[in-house]
Amino acid sequence: MSQPERTLVLVKPDGVERGLTGEILARIERKGYQITELLMLNATPQMLAEHYEEHQGKDFFEPLVNFMASGPIVAAIFEGDRVIEGIRQLAGISDPTLADAGTIRGDFGRDWGESVQKNLIHASDSTLSAEREIDLWFG
Repeated sequence: MSQPERTLVLVKPDGVERGLTGEILARIERKGYQITELLMLNATPQMLAEHYEEHQGKDFFEPLVNFMASGPIVAAIFEGDRVIEGIRQLAGISDPTLADAGTIRGDFGRDWGESVQKNLIHASDSTLSAEREIDLWFG
């Protein structure tokens, strides 16, 4: 029997600050995915720069790193069949204004008129990024 797929989920500082951590994690659990590790931390700018390395040099990179370093983050490893695809569907598209109702971003996110998108949640987008991100956050 093969190992279940694993992915990283981050409840971003806006989700933690707004008291949505439990709701966000519960939605994922209600879908049938299992939390295997969980922690709350304040990430360093260096850690965040490594996490978002594919965005270095883009206009939003520095505001994103600053936002993610602005408060506590809840990091979780979830497991399950097709967990990466499933959680990304639950999260909704990155722009919370355009995210479908019924998704985490569609139900709880909005445009706050700031220099960075505050969209509550990060979820790995592939098995390769999940492995790299899990190692960074939990390694």
